[in-house]
Amino acid sequence: MTELPTNATPQKQASTFSHGFLNVLLVFLESAITLVLRFDPKLRELAYPLASKEIVVCIRTYLPHMQIYVTFGFRGILLDDRLPPNKSHADIMVNAYSFQLLSVLKSHSQSSVDALQIRGEQADVAEFKAFLVQLGIGGAIQNLLQKFKGDPAPTPQEREQKQEKYKAKIAQLESQLSTLTTENARLNTALAEMTGKQKSTKIALIIMSIVAVVAIICVFAF
Repeated sequence: MTELPTNATPQKQASTFSHGFLNVLLVFLESAITLVLRFDPKLRELAYPLASKEIVVCIRTYLPHMQIYVTFGFRGILLDDRLPPNKSHADIMVNAYSFQLLSVLKSHSQSSVDALQIRGEQADVAEFKAFLVQLGIGGAIQNLLQKFKGDPAPTPQEREQKQEKYKAKIAQLESQLSTLTTENARLNTALAEMTGKQKSTKIALIIMSIVAVVAIICVFAF
C-alpha cells in the first residue's frame, strides 16, 4: 500500500483513497469481462461491431459518483478512469445509479438495460445495449463455476419430465417385447408344424421305400 505524505489534507487523502479503490474496481471488472468474453462466443460476436469502430463509452455513476471509460478493441475491452488519448470525446454516454449498473452486471435483463440513460448514435447505442443484455457477469461466472462442480441438480419439474420420458420409453419397450414374444411364438408354432411335416414326410418315404423294395423282391421272385 502506498503511504500518504504526513502533510496531506483529509480531502486529498480521501481523493487518493477513492482513486485507488476505483483502480482496483476497474481491474476486477476488466478481468471479469475478459473471462466472460473468453467463454461466451455470443458475447464476442456482439462486441465485434463495437470493437471494429473502437467505440468508447463513458459511464457516469451516482451514489457513489464515478466516471469510467470503456474502450472496445480487438485486443479486448479496456476500462480506465481517463479518456483514451486518441479520442476527444466518448462515442456513447451512460448515466445511471450504481445499483442500476449492478443489476445489469448480475443478470441478462433487457429491462435493466433499458432503465439506463444512454446517449449516442442510434446504431452504436443499439449494439451496446445488445452487448449489455448478453453480458450478465453474475450468471456467466455461476455457469462457469457450475462446469467445475458438475451438472446442476434438476428441478422438480425437470425430474417429473424425465420420469415421464422414462415411463414412455419403458411402455415402448414393453410393447416391442410383447410384439417380439408374439412373433416368437408364431415362429415356434410354424417350426413345430414344419418339423411335424418333415417327420411325416420321412415316415412316408421310409414306408414307400420298404414297399418298393418288397415289390421289387416279389417281381424277381416270381
